[in-house]
Amino acid sequence: MSAKKEDEIPKEKQGDRQKSARTPLPFEPKNSRKKAAKTTPEAPAKSEKKTAKKTPQRKSVKRTPISKEDKQIPKAVSQRMVRRMALLSGLPTALGISTFFASYAIVTQTKIKLPNTAVLLVSMAWFGLGVLGLSYGVLSASWEEQAGSILGWKEFTANFGRMTAAWRSVKEQQSIENSD
Repeated sequence: MSAKKEDEIPKEKQGDRQKSARTPLPFEPKNSRKKAAKTTPEAPAKSEKKTAKKTPQRKSVKRTPISKEDKQIPKAVSQRMVRRMALLSGLPTALGISTFFASYAIVTQTKIKLPNTAVLLVSMAWFGLGVLGLSYGVLSASWEEQAGSILGWKEFTANFGRMTAAWRSVKEQQSIENSD
């Protein structure tokens, strides 16, 4: 469309066109998506009745509204997450940064020549462990009143199982919606 034609379209409609042209991101809330209007299927003709496929009817599930307090992470749990993330990602990140200083000291103070790729790979490994530490720190925090173990492996397996189960249910729900 030319710039002239764009100016002729009211701003509200331009925004709607831009919103409908982009696909929503996976982590965006579903309530921001506009639902397509459901049409009731008309009764098939007599000849079509024999060949028409029967689709399973979905049971309507009434969901209770979730309060804002229920959606929030409890303060004690969030503090556990922050402590674990600080330790499990802060330490490897600090070691990744110190890799550059240590390699500089080795190269300038001794006759040892370190390959640049070795320094890069070692620092990237430390930074990668820092990223994994963030994820592990969040998933290994106990949601119970008790703090859990020091490493939090039991909590991690339980929380990871819950997360993958939630992903599966969302994927199944989307496939059911897409098949309709």
